[in-house]
Amino acid sequence: MQGAVTTMTSTEHNTRADMLAHMGSLQQAAYVRPIEYQEGRAHGLKAIEVKNGPLRFVSMADRALDVCQFEYRGENLTFLSKPGLNGRNQFDTNGLEAQRSIMGGLFFTCGFENICAPYVTTEGGKYPAGSFPMHGRIRTTPAEHVGSDAHWTAEGDYVLEVSGEMREAELFGENLVMRRKITSVYGQPSIMVEDEVTNESFRDEPLMWMYHCNFGWPLLAEGAEVVIPSRKATPRDETTAADTTPWNEIQAPEANRPESVYLHELAADENGRSFAAVVNRKLGLGVVIDFDASLFPYFMEWKSMGAGDYVVGLEPSNSSVHGRGWHEQRGDLHTIAPQTSERKSLTFTVIEGEAAIDGLIARRDALLG
Repeated sequence: MQGAVTTMTSTEHNTRADMLAHMGSLQQAAYVRPIEYQEGRAHGLKAIEVKNGPLRFVSMADRALDVCQFEYRGENLTFLSKPGLNGRNQFDTNGLEAQRSIMGGLFFTCGFENICAPYVTTEGGKYPAGSFPMHGRIRTTPAEHVGSDAHWTAEGDYVLEVSGEMREAELFGENLVMRRKITSVYGQPSIMVEDEVTNESFRDEPLMWMYHCNFGWPLLAEGAEVVIPSRKATPRDETTAADTTPWNEIQAPEANRPESVYLHELAADENGRSFAAVVNRKLGLGVVIDFDASLFPYFMEWKSMGAGDYVVGLEPSNSSVHGRGWHEQRGDLHTIAPQTSERKSLTFTVIEGEAAIDGLIARRDALLG
């Protein structure tokens, strides 16, 4: 793969007239297509497949519209855990059993009452008693009002779009609604995720909110690199502190190697923007996550070099990996007021070629100045 690529090679024919002249149907190049899986744990899972030239991704309508598959020129860029694709099942919201349904994918949404380890509250505290599963419940919530479209804009862009609404709610409990829109423009190797969460209850509610972004083979391979403008990386625990390999270097898989987790302090530009990425020079590809760092005061890196569990997770969040109990003890658990909304967005972009990877490294270095 040669040189920096800012748009796909197919975009020499990306005006409406050119595309219609060269194709019988625009679906030769781009489409949004509802699908349903037919076997195994994924049986009955409804999803939306999106093709944007050489970029292809799948958004799961039955699981918060999270993106499970993300490919570029046929190369997989994400991690899929041992259980594989899952529809809704008995493991979804049952403490640590969630590890039997966590699939990975380009991202899954964590929250909203809890992220990270399972947590149980008791009567007499500031918040009602409850049991909160690993990484929360929103990731397993099926979408309502699901929409998908492919259309031309007045500006001449061919836009591929998925949208829907998820509700995390309980009788006498929380009532949090997330509206999600995922957009990709033909000729641009990226997707934008725009989310809005509204508290439709009549009390303050915890709002822990993390995007668990996961990268796997062949993008993740020995010699690949994690690129983060990190001013400081703090190990989560003693196991991570004992890991002598650099947090940004990717090693070969090793049987039964424990995971390492780091909390990063990110540098940002004058507009508050920052990023995180995984790049592979041998493959000639990378994936960059761009976001407003002010909306994500915590950023974690999950590095698992264990054979069979070979993955790097990059995790922009409004809460710490130490979990809900840690925030409750500190008195800084993030909450959302009744009848108010919060918004967050992320952009995932594929970069291709040595020059593009060099440019990303230069961007990191400039932020760290």
